[in-house]
Amino acid sequence: MNPDASSADDRFLLSYDVPGGARSVAAQVCQIVFGRKRTVHGRARDEPGFIHRNGVTWIGQSVLVMPSHDAEELAARLRSLGVRVTIAPVAIPRTSVEAFRKLRA
Repeated sequence: MNPDASSADDRFLLSYDVPGGARSVAAQVCQIVFGRKRTVHGRARDEPGFIHRNGVTWIGQSVLVMPSHDAEELAARLRSLGVRVTIAPVAIPRTSVEAFRKLRA
């Protein structure tokens, strides 16, 4: 997958799997994907996850649809933690992806 060769509408399905006994890794993955709140010097601060990025849609447990550049970045971060990641291009209209987003609202 070459981000320079893809168009702005390219979408990729990304699936990840954290080994069962790796609880600390699973917690890190959740923070990367879904974000977290941190308290720094007594102030609460939101750190958004990948699902807060433009064009990223959470489909279900461990499955997201996203632009190619986000898929590459997330895959690299998760793999560096020892997480198994699979990425595949998908041809899905934006309106269909939006239907998944509306299910979560």
